Amino acid sequence: MGAVTGPRVDDWIRAEDPSAVGAVRRKAVGLAEAAGFDPVLVGQTAVAVSEAVSNLVKHAVEGTAMVRPHPEAPATVELICLDRGPGMADVARALRDGYSTSGTLGIGLGAISRIASGYDVHSLPGRGTVLAMYFTATGTPPPPLRASGVTRPIGEEPVSGDGFAIVRSGPATTVLVCDGLGHGHIAAQASNRAVELFRDASEQEPLDIVARLHAGMSGTRGGAVAVARVDPGGVSYAGLGNVSGWVAHAEGRQGMVSVPGIAGHRGGRLRQYSYELPPYAIVIMHTDGLTDRWDPATIPGLFTRTPAVIAAGLMREAGSRRDDACVVTVRPAHGAR
Repeated sequence: MGAVTGPRVDDWIRAEDPSAVGAVRRKAVGLAEAAGFDPVLVGQTAVAVSEAVSNLVKHAVEGTAMVRPHPEAPATVELICLDRGPGMADVARALRDGYSTSGTLGIGLGAISRIASGYDVHSLPGRGTVLAMYFTATGTPPPPLRASGVTRPIGEEPVSGDGFAIVRSGPATTVLVCDGLGHGHIAAQASNRAVELFRDASEQEPLDIVARLHAGMSGTRGGAVAVARVDPGGVSYAGLGNVSGWVAHAEGRQGMVSVPGIAGHRGGRLRQYSYELPPYAIVIMHTDGLTDRWDPATIPGLFTRTPAVIAAGLMREAGSRRDDACVVTVRPAHGAR
């Protein structure tokens, strides 16, 4: 079994001036050294991260970047960049060596793609670009790219009250999303408690996990919680409160059902539901820091990308700065990229 916990804080840095390049590079170097990267790979990671964030500073609209341990492989360093423009009409061309066009994020992508252990890009002209890349030490297996998530705090809060956790066991991926009641550190305490309880119960059925969370979060502010187990046969889902769960594909989506309540405080009879997964479908879970009004049909190509790019793209498209936000995406094992 492989168990990985999503970070309590995804430290998004605004790429508004050149100081952002150094800030993200220093964090990437620190994570790479802590993960045991050799000096050459540390240097290469620094170069690629600097190039990616420099592109945001020079060319992007509302660019932000975040570097962290990869949610599926803590010894792997992941960088996610996103923006609201200008976007690229031909991503494949932008990845070719020597290609550059003034005013676009295509500059330097060829070099970045050669250095990174893996990468993925989604871009729409006028809408923006999401770039996710990761760096893995020599001899370390790459992450399976079956699940990912991102969080963002309300306004200028230093921590988010929303959190997530991911556990893999064979072909199954089990995911928790928690929206701690309120904001800031007190809400984060509730989400952290949910993650702790989830770790110890992750082999149980989603219904039993949610029941354990409901009982174990009574000493916290409480929150909305949902647990999904995704495998090639479908999805088992249980939720308490207003975490949104969806089975989504390029043409549409189907909602998954949670019961009303607040984990740790009140709730009706808990229930577990099962859903089929159409070919190429993915599972998406998010807190109410994202509006439910997103539509796969209006974001062409996004839902064919890796879970990290899908999660970051949905955060950009549907996330609100007026609330903590968390979104997690899971692709069944047979459809992993």
